[in-house]
Amino acid sequence: MSTTKPAFPPLYQPTGDPDTDRLAFFHVLERLKTQKRTGWIDHNVPNPESISDHMYRMAVLAMCTSDATLDVSKCVMMCVVHDLAEAQVGDITPRERIPKGEKRRLEAEAMYNFVHDMLHASPAALRIEALWKEYEEGVTPEAKFVKGTFGQTRDGTARGFFDSSLPHLQHPEIRHWGDTLALTRVNGSAVDGRGGVRV
Repeated sequence: MSTTKPAFPPLYQPTGDPDTDRLAFFHVLERLKTQKRTGWIDHNVPNPESISDHMYRMAVLAMCTSDATLDVSKCVMMCVVHDLAEAQVGDITPRERIPKGEKRRLEAEAMYNFVHDMLHASPAALRIEALWKEYEEGVTPEAKFVKGTFGQTRDGTARGFFDSSLPHLQHPEIRHWGDTLALTRVNGSAVDGRGGVRV
C-alpha cells in the first residue's frame, strides 16, 4: 500500500466557448467510470467498484427509501454529484496523508472548475454546485440521509468497510438495512444480487 501523494491532472483551462467547454466536462466525467475506489484496491477486494459504480448504487439505494419526509429526487441527485470532484482529484483516502483541509480545498477547486469554467455557471451547473455543497455541509435531512447511504455501499466482500460503517449509520431505515445485512453476515453469507451467495 503506497503512501505517495497522488499527482493530479491540471485543471481545465476554459476556451470561452460554452459548447467546447461543456463537452470537455462530459469527457472529464468518463474518469469516474474508470477510476477504481482506492479503499477497495488497498484492501485487495476483487472486482473493485469504480467511483461511478459507487454513486449509481447510492442513487438506487436512495430511491428505495420509504421515508416520506425526504425529498427523494434531491437525495438521488445528491448521490449522483457527491463525488463528482473525484473526476479531477481521484478518490483521496487517509493513507495518502493529504490533510482534510487540503482535500476539501482540492475538491472545491475541482467543483469550481466544473461549474464555472466548464459549464459557465448555467442553471444546471449551479444546481450541481448547490447539491454538492449541501452534501458537504451535511446539515439537511437529505444530506444526512445520503451520507448514511455511503456506509451502506461499503458491504460486498470489503468486510473492513462493512464493519467500520455499521456503527455510524444514523437514519433509522438505513440502520435497519445495515442490521439486515449484518444478520446475513452472522449467518455466514449474503445474497449477491445475481441469485448467488456471497460470503
